[in-house]
Amino acid sequence: MNEAADLDLLLQIESRALTAPDAPGLRFTIVNESHALVSYRQAALFELDGGRPKLTGASGLVSVAEDSPFAVWMAQMARRLPQDGQTHRIDLADAPETDQAGWAEWLPEHAIVVPLKDGRGEVLGMVLYARDAPWTDRDQTLIERLHLTFGHCLRALSETRERRWSRWRRWMRGRRRNLLLAALVLALFIPVRLSVLAPAEVVALSAVAVAAPQDGVIGSFGVAPNSRVRANDLLFSLDDSVLLNRREVALKALEVARVDAHIAQQRAFDDVRGRADLAVLMGRVREKEAELAAVETLSQRVEVRADRDGVAIFADVNDWLGRPVQTGERVMQLAQPEDAGVLVWLAVADAINLEPGAPVQLFLHTDPLRPRSAVLVEASYQATPSPDDVASYRLRARFEPGEDLPRIGLRGTARISGEWVTLGYYLFRRPMAAAREWTGL
Repeated sequence: MNEAADLDLLLQIESRALTAPDAPGLRFTIVNESHALVSYRQAALFELDGGRPKLTGASGLVSVAEDSPFAVWMAQMARRLPQDGQTHRIDLADAPETDQAGWAEWLPEHAIVVPLKDGRGEVLGMVLYARDAPWTDRDQTLIERLHLTFGHCLRALSETRERRWSRWRRWMRGRRRNLLLAALVLALFIPVRLSVLAPAEVVALSAVAVAAPQDGVIGSFGVAPNSRVRANDLLFSLDDSVLLNRREVALKALEVARVDAHIAQQRAFDDVRGRADLAVLMGRVREKEAELAAVETLSQRVEVRADRDGVAIFADVNDWLGRPVQTGERVMQLAQPEDAGVLVWLAVADAINLEPGAPVQLFLHTDPLRPRSAVLVEASYQATPSPDDVASYRLRARFEPGEDLPRIGLRGTARISGEWVTLGYYLFRRPMAAAREWTGL
């Protein structure tokens, strides 16, 4: 290649560097477009950051991942390169032993390190070019001349960023900063409504509990979970095998008592002592009759039927079959779908002052984009463990008239709105509570 062609290429690359819009564009020109003037297989740009070289550009890459194996090794190797502001030719054989293994893996055999300096001679960084053929004096002369322009361009772009930051700092120190601070302070007094978020569930507000009428074992169900039932429909029944056995035993005992009483009655005609035994045996007959009546009464209470129309709400049938229950233990609920409401568990740590009539917005997991409006009707005074075992207040809300009622059992998140407060109190309520908890002030 003749000198005229070299000069033309040099001017073209310098022109691109001078017209680079920003630092990334200049870095791309340095590591990629310099190849048109001097051939190389790989180039890496290092800029000084606090006196230490930092890999900011590599040929063939749009951006450099700092945690990649190549970038990590190059950054470590660059710290051991000469940083005296002079150009150095370095070969694989001249590299330190600690770098030779990585050099053989990541770089060709021959490299040249060219500094980037500004007009005052301050070193801004350096560029490493590597290729398979040795570097010549002509190559070094051309690339050093090109890097004079690169250094001036890098300094100019750096000063542009510094000037922009300096103007911003001056602006913040001026009159506008005061206006901005005043606007921020005034914004803290904007009235907003205090609100909290809490887990919620759609429930029946006036559901009737259906409990076990006596101690026993669940034998069968007459309805499926969440199915509609009518009045007098069979809901569930207890296992009556024990009661049948007790009834049989009571019948036999009653028969024996009656036979004994009959014998004593016949003996009482001619035996004074038999008359005395007759009263005792007749008492035993009445006792056995009472026991039989009690067993038969319990047998009539084995089946549990609905006392009104509604929806049977309970868990899986298999969770109850064969399970022992005690008298009064709730097995299911009978609810009216049109009486659906919202049950909210508000954690004690999130509690705010709430009054009946406070607006509630329910966001269902199945339909989060269409909130349901409700009104708070009840709030407990005492905290109890929630289903997630968190100390919470129990809130109940009724849906607004005309609202599309969701299915009972759906879950979601409720937003409960409280009293009106300033924006400053809304933003700093939790930090102030935490500070008071820690400091006691």
